[in-house]
Amino acid sequence: MMLELRKTNSDSTDFKSLVKQLDDFLKITDGDDHAFYNQYNGLQNINNVIIAYKDSKPVGCGAFKKFSKNTVEIKRMFTTEAARGQGVASQILEALEQWAKASGFTFSILETGIRQIEAINLYKKCNYQITENYGQYQGISESLCFKKEL
Repeated sequence: MMLELRKTNSDSTDFKSLVKQLDDFLKITDGDDHAFYNQYNGLQNINNVIIAYKDSKPVGCGAFKKFSKNTVEIKRMFTTEAARGQGVASQILEALEQWAKASGFTFSILETGIRQIEAINLYKKCNYQITENYGQYQGISESLCFKKEL
């Protein structure tokens, strides 16, 4: 699939629209746990966003924000239902990793819920390793955290 990947930030209308679809999807899959996770998914301080476009329509997004001096946290990964299974998320994730590396970061971390099977498979395919739960996810059995050297 021929994609156009554009760098932007959380002010992007397309990004906000994709995140709304992501949140609607997560409300269903996370069920009763959605409110807990949602509190950590605000868009403030997200200045590094990539949106994938196919035929000028936004079909996926992802972002990173600084977690520590040498580590970024991948956030808000999403692909529209129509574009799933076509490598969109892999291309977005790779572009985010390259951007973070070019910005001087050496590690990437992320969290996903144990019910997000497609996401878990994506991160494993992209060479992320399961790591100890970090930050607000410590002790949360429904969370799965990953780490990768960039």
